[in-house]
Amino acid sequence: MKRMTALLLLVAVVGASGLVVAVTSGGASKTDKAARDGAGKGAYAASTIAVRSTPLGRILVDAKGRTLYLFEADKPNVSACSGACTSLWPPLTSGAKPRARGGAAAAKIATIGERQVSYAGHPLYYYAGDQKPGDTAGQGLDQFGGKWYVLAPSGAKIDHD
Repeated sequence: MKRMTALLLLVAVVGASGLVVAVTSGGASKTDKAARDGAGKGAYAASTIAVRSTPLGRILVDAKGRTLYLFEADKPNVSACSGACTSLWPPLTSGAKPRARGGAAAAKIATIGERQVSYAGHPLYYYAGDQKPGDTAGQGLDQFGGKWYVLAPSGAKIDHD
């Protein structure tokens, strides 16, 4: 009987440990998960920057058509968005040399910091309020000490204010 009780206790502890691991291993952000290469090693895939036509004009987007933004408070190739800012404005990240397609200029693309992608010196971000590819709900918002704008393929902000 003691062996059976000890065995059941061991099974319960191991099962609980697995549950804790399963619950705590889900801490990566949606942006991190989207950037992973699927190899299960935590490596990040190369990002792609493309161009899409919208009511604002031709703008920069990622490979899935999600709008990319610049933050006016940033300095050239230096992000001013951190902490709470990145929860609403997640940076575009890449683990390899980012690629250009469909009208984006490869010469304007760089990686700054650890993995953030920049275009013409502007660190790039997504807006959490955009629900689907092509949305531009972040355009012109004034948050975290500056305004946010979509970018033209030239690298200039598009500002219709």
